[in-house]
Amino acid sequence: MIYYSDLQIVLQEVPGQISLCVSVTGCPLRCKGCHSPFLWKKGTGTPLTDELLVTTLERYKDMISCVLFMGGEWEEEDLIHKLQIARAYGLYTCLYTGLTEEEVSKAIKEELTWLKAGPWIEVLGGLSAPTTNQRFIEVSTGRILNEMFHHQ
Repeated sequence: MIYYSDLQIVLQEVPGQISLCVSVTGCPLRCKGCHSPFLWKKGTGTPLTDELLVTTLERYKDMISCVLFMGGEWEEEDLIHKLQIARAYGLYTCLYTGLTEEEVSKAIKEELTWLKAGPWIEVLGGLSAPTTNQRFIEVSTGRILNEMFHHQ
């Protein structure tokens, strides 16, 4: 079961999209310098039931274009199911993970439009830094879209 700490509408995490962002709790990765260590504790937050997700998608369906999960890959079967629900609404899907692209299962990637992969390494910076180790990937083509985060 996926537990979350927050559901919010976000504008910057997936360029060109208005996303429902699900901040999943129970992250086992514990990246040094993580901006959300409160998400590490397993079992905290609220269960993301199918009913709650559907109710939320119904509420925002005319406003959002994407559903973004901040983590959740450690609950693979449930995450896949939630991504399938989002796709059934005609929405794009995205996963932000500290895993590498190769570490994310093929089954999860099959349900994603985009994947942000790579652990947070403070000295290398985030997606907007040219030195970053993180990659924002269009899953269907494998294209790296980090340039969409570079600000002039």
